[in-house]
Amino acid sequence: MMYDTIFAKSFGRNDQKRLRYGAFVFCLLMVLSVCTVFKPYLVPIHVFENVVAKIVDDTSSFAQLNYDGRVVTKIIFNDTRSSHPISKVEENVSKNIINASSISPPKGEVKEIEAKKAEGETLCISEERTDFCQTRGDIRIHRKSSSVYIVSPKTSILAENISWSIRPYARKDNIFAMVKVREWLVKQVKVSAKVLHYTQNHSIPAVLFSNGGYTGNHFHEFTDVLIPLFLTSRHFKGEVHFIITDKKPWWILKYQPILNKLSNYEIMDIDRDDEVHCFPSVSVGLKRNQKELSIDPQRYSCSMRDFRDFLRSSYSLKRVQAIKTKVDQPKKPRLLIISRQRSRTFTNVPQIAKMAKRLGFVVIIKEAGGSMSSFADAVNSCDVLMGVHGAGLTNILFLPENAVFIQVVPYGKVEWLAKNDFAEPSKDMNLKYLEYKIRLEESTLIQQYPLDHIILKDPPSIGKIGWETFKTIYFDKQNIRLDVNRFKPTLLKALELLHH
Repeated sequence: MMYDTIFAKSFGRNDQKRLRYGAFVFCLLMVLSVCTVFKPYLVPIHVFENVVAKIVDDTSSFAQLNYDGRVVTKIIFNDTRSSHPISKVEENVSKNIINASSISPPKGEVKEIEAKKAEGETLCISEERTDFCQTRGDIRIHRKSSSVYIVSPKTSILAENISWSIRPYARKDNIFAMVKVREWLVKQVKVSAKVLHYTQNHSIPAVLFSNGGYTGNHFHEFTDVLIPLFLTSRHFKGEVHFIITDKKPWWILKYQPILNKLSNYEIMDIDRDDEVHCFPSVSVGLKRNQKELSIDPQRYSCSMRDFRDFLRSSYSLKRVQAIKTKVDQPKKPRLLIISRQRSRTFTNVPQIAKMAKRLGFVVIIKEAGGSMSSFADAVNSCDVLMGVHGAGLTNILFLPENAVFIQVVPYGKVEWLAKNDFAEPSKDMNLKYLEYKIRLEESTLIQQYPLDHIILKDPPSIGKIGWETFKTIYFDKQNIRLDVNRFKPTLLKALELLHH
């Protein structure tokens, strides 16, 4: 109030209006000047509003269709074609990557973040089941800081504030698996005195991946690691370094033939390494198909048949085709029964084998485990493989083409799991699939619970309690006494399929 009184005494009414307008214009000019000075470091607001439309319009370089027809957006950093440090930014992607946050978009979305540099490019992709970055240029890996540095003199201030946090294991949608995986930071930096100087310089590319997660489970070792590793590294034709974090030495020994076929060099245990390694190109994390034990040939330049050919070559497996039976042919088809010792065990294997022999099979009974090479050879020698749902069925990968695969589904409404893990994948492997669902009378659960118990009457309600409870009851504590008379038509169908 005091200032208003002084103002009124000092100036007339018209003078006061002119003074206020002048002050307003002065403030406006100051704001415009500040915006002009700092414009190179600001992200234009209209980009956030119109980015999707702009990206879709430019089909030549800024948009592409992914495997199910949806548009996959590419966000360009430091693109020399643009006057802005960021030429296109989508809002929900920027929230995921700025301030060193993990690239984890909503389920089902695929986002690509691309950083162009003079030496090459960085392409970081976040998919439903995996995150991975492909980097080129001066790439330095430092174990102590768990960092992969992309070093370039043209890195902008904005790019230096952007990083990607990746756990390089291809099952990111499973929190229980990912807590066992070391996190790595992929970051762009300028060439400066602060940048770590490399102590080892390499002339060939590298792939960094984890041995954590569910490594130790035969199924997950293939669907989460080996098939993704094949997809990520096969095009190098052996000229690639494998860098393993969370390394398990026994795993290296188990899959030595596969690893030796993909890389000509000794595997690097980065967690025990104190050097700063420099590579011309590094892939952090692995590509993978969304489905289990599968490769989408429309997305990649290969298929599961190519992977199975690769396995046959890695283990020197002789048989490519299963036997084709004929009426006058004396040679009998070979049936492999995969037995289990701890759970989901066939309690009457001798009866099953006896019945199969009467039908004309040569029967082999083996439990998965031991030497990988010898077991792969045993599977490859057979024409029909049968077993209860479980990780051991992953060995169908070694069957010859057109072999018959019989999955025995335990009691408990687990058909969805049997379908996703083995039934659907087997079709892409050029195998003939048969399924046998046991009845309650064939399950040992009937000996553990009364007939009116909820575990026997309503398995889905147990599933609502939680996966661990469901798994303990229907997978860990259930064995199977196969009704050989009921199962006989399934084996007869297998013989018929081999005849065609």
